[in-house]
Amino acid sequence: MESRDLEDGTSIRRRRQCLNCSHRFTTYERLERPPLAVIKKDGRRELYRREKVTGGLYRACEKRPIPAEVIEAIANQIEQEVRSLGEPEVTVGQVGEIVMNKLLELDDVAYVRFASVYRAFTDVASFEAELARLKRRIDSPANP
Repeated sequence: MESRDLEDGTSIRRRRQCLNCSHRFTTYERLERPPLAVIKKDGRRELYRREKVTGGLYRACEKRPIPAEVIEAIANQIEQEVRSLGEPEVTVGQVGEIVMNKLLELDDVAYVRFASVYRAFTDVASFEAELARLKRRIDSPANP
């Protein structure tokens, strides 16, 4: 009866009707992609799990004025970017850098929160160095 793409562009919503009984129902079709493996720092491999990325984003954005829809959209963008690398395996470092770049565009506090865990700051000096890098980026005339 009717088909339309959903907002995220990865699903199609179809409104259907049974030819025998005329019952109407909705189906959702989602693109099925090949599995994507993430190579951990210790060499182990595990399947890419969007929930892990989303969980990290929510923790970084906790108590920040960022709507859940924005966080979910960023999680979709991250997955698309990781998959666009065209490799069946990516390193945890590649995923982490993509997440950090998205957070840097979104919110400075969320970025620093994520960076402090991702980069495993060991002392105040490493934390201050990251803050100084962030401040230079913000103060840069090239930054809109």
